[in-house]
Amino acid sequence: MAGEPFAPFGNMSPLRGIACKLIAVVLLSSMSAWIKWIGDAVPTGQVVFYRSLFAIPPILAYMAWSGMFPVALKTGRPLGHAWRGCIGITAMGLSFAALTMLPLPDAVTIGFAAPLITVILAPFMLNERVGIYRSTAVVVGFIGVLIALSPHLVEGFGAPRTPIERLGAIIALGSAVCVALAMIQIRKLTSTEASHTIAFYFSVSGVVIGLATLPWGWVWPSTTHLVSLIMIGTIGGAGQIFLTESYRYAPTSVIAPFDYTALLFAIGFSIVLFAQPPELVVLLGAAIIMTAGLFVIFRERRLGLKRGKGRSAGSAQSV
Repeated sequence: MAGEPFAPFGNMSPLRGIACKLIAVVLLSSMSAWIKWIGDAVPTGQVVFYRSLFAIPPILAYMAWSGMFPVALKTGRPLGHAWRGCIGITAMGLSFAALTMLPLPDAVTIGFAAPLITVILAPFMLNERVGIYRSTAVVVGFIGVLIALSPHLVEGFGAPRTPIERLGAIIALGSAVCVALAMIQIRKLTSTEASHTIAFYFSVSGVVIGLATLPWGWVWPSTTHLVSLIMIGTIGGAGQIFLTESYRYAPTSVIAPFDYTALLFAIGFSIVLFAQPPELVVLLGAAIIMTAGLFVIFRERRLGLKRGKGRSAGSAQSV
């Protein structure tokens, strides 16, 4: 039913889940590189519109393939989807803007701050208890964020930065905050909503919000740019599908660490397509952020196992 959380089907297959996650990372990294390539020629709001519009057909096809169409179009929480859409599309727009201003590795590294920010917000917005271990990991992670940001905010760290690059770093950090807020809202929605439903209404929100930016200077795209915009949306939609599939076949603790492979693809695209190799200080910051993030994932898994044992013990006592 539409009001029930999405239930994975089939046997669990960690290797298949990892494969789906890696495909998703490749697709979404390719999308980011494409956005950076056309970023100076097409306004960000227009890119958001096309990214969202052309993501809808793959999502609808995925619904039909998984037997969820048209049931997954029904929702009892329209305001929850609207709020998730506003936050998520804001994050998307800021991320797209940052991609046009920063080298790809820098933008991706700063984006890695989002899970750490989620941990900070969880006690206030989800009533989750965050212990000393995860708190320490977050502090260490933000040291990495500051190191990655240092070339953009402080003179003398790394190569000189232009005012546009400094602004891009601030925008990327703002995007990470919005991503964290969106992740929290998704956690709330998944208690009653299918993942198909969340993905569909997120794309619908992007179409509406992106179209609302029309008065602020859309351009008539060339044939090359129009094809690029269509591909950005299609690749983004396909990336969402493979991301969802990855969670069907493997636990979050198994596949979440593969998010960090995005940095490898960002480095590759940055060198090959834009002749922008990453700076060592950014890579150092990325290494610290990833270490902290992996510890948080490991800790979440340990706590999940303990909670599971506690529920099992409670069930056994109640029988």
